[in-house]
Amino acid sequence: MSKTALWALAGLLVFGATSAGADTLETVKNRGELRCGVTTGFAGFSAPDGEGQWKGLDVDLCRAVAAAVLGDSSKFKAVPLSSQQRFTALQSGEIDLLARNTTVTLQRDAALGALSAGVNFYDGQGFLVPKALGVKSALELNGASVCMQTGTSNENTLADWARANNITYKPVVIEQFSEVVNAFAAGRCDVFTTDASGLASIRISRMSNPDDYVVLPELISKEPLGPFVRQGDDRWLNVVKWSLQAMINAEELGLTSENVENQLASKNPNVQRLLGVTEGAGKSLGLDEKWAFNIVKQVGNYGQSFERNVGMESALKIQRGLNAQWTQGGLMYGLPIR
Repeated sequence: MSKTALWALAGLLVFGATSAGADTLETVKNRGELRCGVTTGFAGFSAPDGEGQWKGLDVDLCRAVAAAVLGDSSKFKAVPLSSQQRFTALQSGEIDLLARNTTVTLQRDAALGALSAGVNFYDGQGFLVPKALGVKSALELNGASVCMQTGTSNENTLADWARANNITYKPVVIEQFSEVVNAFAAGRCDVFTTDASGLASIRISRMSNPDDYVVLPELISKEPLGPFVRQGDDRWLNVVKWSLQAMINAEELGLTSENVENQLASKNPNVQRLLGVTEGAGKSLGLDEKWAFNIVKQVGNYGQSFERNVGMESALKIQRGLNAQWTQGGLMYGLPIR
């Protein structure tokens, strides 16, 4: 396809997205339910538990937006989507919000009729290999067969990295994520590549003997993961963006699901504004003044969500690292709510 045709198609997608998302906030309020696009199953980020309830770091963002808009974090519907389906579902209006471990890139913001609404997990692409392969570094993967999912940024990132490092490889590209995992587990490829968070999830939840596998130390990309909304609906963009920021700010201010009711009496002006004691933020967003209080009470702050889903309280045991608060050496920096 020529560049002219590509940009023409992009324009049509943006136009369609704008039409589909004229006023998502009112649509969600009138429907009484948030439709949230998630993965088809990614332990720690979005996956159904033994009782069929969707749980995970991304799902908590769905719950936070539902709590902010509808006052009830349970009023959302998880819509499982493959990587190929996710942006089409958002553009068409099938979902209101995409919270599906999706990397923020220029192309996605500029040419897919979508806009990123923040970063809820800083990640990077890595490699999972069987220990029996005897590989200690990604630079030793010359000639290896590499399993990956089609329709993701992983394909181009791997190609760029391999070219820069004079490494050849045989791609084993499969559409469905679960099928890629199965292919790797069955030995159809030497290596699995995706975001490091995904590798940790796969190793723990999908490999029969997790100790037989190791994640190599190199990260070959920056993968800031976060939610997306449709272009052309700034009010909805603000709702999603500031719902995430409310969780990040709550952790910085020491607000938790357990103490937030007592903190309504706090004299800290930042706490008062966040919790709606000092009115204004809710009205500006088109929400109840208790929008952020409901998020913290029903979902928790960012740190609580991180720890129970992917951190030390979870099976994944992922260190906070870049996802720690900025005061602790990380990149999580709550934007001012004022």
